[in-house]
Amino acid sequence: MEKNGNTVNVHPLLRKRDGHHARVTFEELFFDLVYAFAVTQLSHELLHNLSIIGVIQTLIVWFAVWLGWQYTCWVTNWFDPETLKIRGLLFVTMGIALVMAASIPYAFGARGWIFAISYIVMQVGRTGYIVYELGKHQQLAANYQRMLGWMIISAIFWIAGALSESSTRIVLWTIAVLCEYVSPMFGFRLPLLGRSRTADWTIEGGHLTERCQLFVIVALGETLLATGGTLSSAENWNMTLISAMLATFLATLSIWWLYFGTSGKEATYAITHSSDPGRMGAFFHYIHVILVAGIIVSAVGNDLVLEHPHAGPSVKYGAVLLAGPIIFLLGSGSYKKAVYSTFPITHIVGIIALAVLIVPSPVLTLSSMGWLTSAVMLIIAFWEGHSKPVNN
Repeated sequence: MEKNGNTVNVHPLLRKRDGHHARVTFEELFFDLVYAFAVTQLSHELLHNLSIIGVIQTLIVWFAVWLGWQYTCWVTNWFDPETLKIRGLLFVTMGIALVMAASIPYAFGARGWIFAISYIVMQVGRTGYIVYELGKHQQLAANYQRMLGWMIISAIFWIAGALSESSTRIVLWTIAVLCEYVSPMFGFRLPLLGRSRTADWTIEGGHLTERCQLFVIVALGETLLATGGTLSSAENWNMTLISAMLATFLATLSIWWLYFGTSGKEATYAITHSSDPGRMGAFFHYIHVILVAGIIVSAVGNDLVLEHPHAGPSVKYGAVLLAGPIIFLLGSGSYKKAVYSTFPITHIVGIIALAVLIVPSPVLTLSSMGWLTSAVMLIIAFWEGHSKPVNN
């Protein structure tokens, strides 16, 4: 925004701030469809690569997927997706993200360079375009210039990783992810360019909250699709399969209940009435990368229950089945602490109860474990529904 005498000139691509909730546009909803595919790719990759290295690789790719979505989300929070230029930017980003998502299964193999290049083009290209459009005199220009600097630094490590062997690639891509995930925490500080202040990030809280909620819906939708797909492909629909399906469905339902039990209005209030809305909005995104990761791992656990309901003792499978809900509760509890200023006791009890279940897991079938984890999550959801704190 520029002030010239009594005239205030607003960049034509910026959203109009009129004090009302900035609605999520159809362009943004269409964009999210690519990420439904990306989440499916991630859960399938983890399911078929359940090892320490496989988990680390999936985690790195997940952070890249999330960062691509997160930085785009901030663009559409500040800029109007219904303008031709931002709509075009969004759709180009969408196409590149589709290529990136398609290369996920071989990101640490032969298609590593495709994954890296598509990610770099998406992140650097989008940020560079915004810098170009803003010019020199807009409020966000300096922020995006610093952001672009960190995207370029990150790109160096993405390219170096793509040219390296798998073990070295893990190290280099971890550094690349940290460049983009951590740099906002210190205002994208760079020599000569200085640093940004979160107080200058004039975000719209309602829009940011709704965007996060819609990504959670995308992740939960992928979980239900996986459950339905496994059930559909089964030759014999016996009681064991139906029981396993019901357990996984209830687990997904309990996650929905726990997340959406936090009112969008209350989350919006927490951002808009914060002394530093930009900082609070960024924190919401940091939390959601953990929260949605828990949903993705839970989807893998559901697949294991449906595909191997009679599976014998397995600490590995049991750990996966419990890890998803535990990670989700950690993320969800942190989210609610940001909204209500307290980490809910229900989540602490749930995490402890789920951790205890690792003890009997070697002697239980996956179907039994599925029911136990679902029961814990449903109890926690019901308990919280009757003891939700009130935001003052």
